[in-house]
Amino acid sequence: MTEETNEPTLLEKVSASLVRIQGFDVDLLPRVDHLGSSLNFKEAVEPARRLISLYRRLSVTALEDFPVTVLNQIIAQCDGDYQKFDQIIEFEPKEQQTPSNVRDSYIQGIKNAYDPAFTKLSPYISYSLHRSADFQRLDTDARSTFQKIKDEAGTIQTALSQQKSDAEGILKDIRDTAAEQGVTQQAIYFQTESTDHDVEASKWEKRTIGVGITLIVFAVLSMFLHKWSWLAPINTYETAQLITSKLLIFAILTYLLILSAKNYLNHKHNSIVNKHRQNALMTYKAMVDATDDPGSREAVLIQAASCIFNPQSTGYTVSNEGAAVSGKSMIEILSKPVIQAASSSNK
Repeated sequence: MTEETNEPTLLEKVSASLVRIQGFDVDLLPRVDHLGSSLNFKEAVEPARRLISLYRRLSVTALEDFPVTVLNQIIAQCDGDYQKFDQIIEFEPKEQQTPSNVRDSYIQGIKNAYDPAFTKLSPYISYSLHRSADFQRLDTDARSTFQKIKDEAGTIQTALSQQKSDAEGILKDIRDTAAEQGVTQQAIYFQTESTDHDVEASKWEKRTIGVGITLIVFAVLSMFLHKWSWLAPINTYETAQLITSKLLIFAILTYLLILSAKNYLNHKHNSIVNKHRQNALMTYKAMVDATDDPGSREAVLIQAASCIFNPQSTGYTVSNEGAAVSGKSMIEILSKPVIQAASSSNK
């Protein structure tokens, strides 16, 4: 009973040896950091690169066409030249009696390796290049590949046609959702402003009430100030001074009361206006979608824009500005479709 072995075949060994030397990194050769400036192998870099470039012209796929004798010659050449690289990588000056001479011999060995390698490998490189440029085989492969693509094209086209309608429906839903989200996002800005102004209005309302109560209390107390013995005036000068002080305090408290009331009214007005703007943005799209008339759509859009950008009267502030869209302009907008239809019929 024979035992199966996993030893690589000669072809596998030759392929591995060729790939190893083709992929060698010549930047490993100088070893300047380890050997210094006097014993490094910088001079071996260019000859090694030239040698490796020669090996790279030999295709690995062409090896399967070569007989055993040729494979043995190739693997011997590859291993021999790679050994030269390995000697440089493992070079240690301390282990050599004359390290400079050994270094020079290694460099010269790489320089002299190109000519025998070229002589040995050039026939096989020529075959490899011819095999790689086998146009008849390439034409056969191309025709086979083209036929496969042609066979699969019909299936792909059918699948794309089936998915097209689904994709269009999904795209429409995405666009509608994006539009609704965009409107909602804009409305959030007005909602935030409305909330902020409402909070400030509540603060100024409390301050206005507080200043008003303070003014009333001072007014009541001022009626009895002259009865207090330590505040009672004893001559005309002190009487005038007391009256002036009372008037000054009254004026300051009255100014604070008016200022607080104005701030309260302004914040309350802005809170209501921004709430109206939020409602206009949130509802106009439903109104536009409810009609197919371009004139009606334009009218709704203009009204919504007027509510957003024009000053609004809320009763908390006085506004003398009129509406942005007059009755005449609204009639013109709504009559556009009729005028266009009449013009088309006359033509």
